[in-house]
Amino acid sequence: MDALWQDTNIFYNVLCFLITENEKLFDRSDARLYWKTVAHVIVIIHHAYIAVFANTLDLASNSVLKIRDLYTFRLGYLTGWNFSFQTIFLSLALAYDVLEWLNKHETSIGTKIRYWRDIVFTALVVPFTCFVTGMFWSVYTIDRELVFPMVYDAIVPWWFNHCVHTNIAVVVVLETLLQPRRKPVNFKLELLINTSVSVLYAVVYYSIYFFAHRWLYGVFGVMTWWQVCLFQLFIWASVFFFYWIQYPINRMIHGSEPEMDVKEVAKEHKDYKEDERITEKTNGIVQTESYEDRNGSVKNPDLLSAPFATKSWSLKYRLIREQFENSRL
Repeated sequence: MDALWQDTNIFYNVLCFLITENEKLFDRSDARLYWKTVAHVIVIIHHAYIAVFANTLDLASNSVLKIRDLYTFRLGYLTGWNFSFQTIFLSLALAYDVLEWLNKHETSIGTKIRYWRDIVFTALVVPFTCFVTGMFWSVYTIDRELVFPMVYDAIVPWWFNHCVHTNIAVVVVLETLLQPRRKPVNFKLELLINTSVSVLYAVVYYSIYFFAHRWLYGVFGVMTWWQVCLFQLFIWASVFFFYWIQYPINRMIHGSEPEMDVKEVAKEHKDYKEDERITEKTNGIVQTESYEDRNGSVKNPDLLSAPFATKSWSLKYRLIREQFENSRL
């Protein structure tokens, strides 16, 4: 009993220390990086354990046909595909976290890792995770035999079911809260990847039915063919919807896109010159000072911005009135 009490005290002290140290990190500039790294490490450990545990399940020699099908067609389940997408994303995310801690994230390799990390997350992880979690538990609530028959309980633990169908949604929630992604990195590429994987999975899924005469998910077995076609269209539409909706949600959480720097805005205009310099005038008007301005050789001073060119009409009137009232004839 004393040993148990001593172990409890040690655990309590360690827990208090961790909580105290973590509270300090909220006031640090690298707090978000710290929590991202912690989340990525924990989830990678979670996924690694689930992958190892899945390989220990004795499915191939089971006497129940449905359970043997779990092993035979293990590469054909969308749950497995989505789990792989998350594992790839988490590996890239943790690699980029390490580069950030080492201050190497702005290198060429760091830029590439960040690019593909965001592409994999937005194009694959978010839409397929949301679909798998939402569709699985919706059908499970109606009739679990259509998606996860009760016979699976004899060999698949209940917590394993939550790890691959519930915890995966936690990954998306945490990443959305910790990492702003207000707009696509490459919309065309993301849409191409999302569409290609959706169509490829449909080809694999229906090929299994036509060649092996097995519906991997029983919900398809209770439908007529025209219902299957409509349901497949619904699946594709749902995956695209989850891809599209992530950006408005992200902007709601993290706010709108930060305003661009004045020089970056100027670069977007065709008349931008590399030798131009942005200066702040005394009246608050941002103007462009060119090479000729700095050297006193302006060819046509009338072409420069007028003092009130960027003001509203009401503000122009007040400024002009003040100049007339304060002037002497």
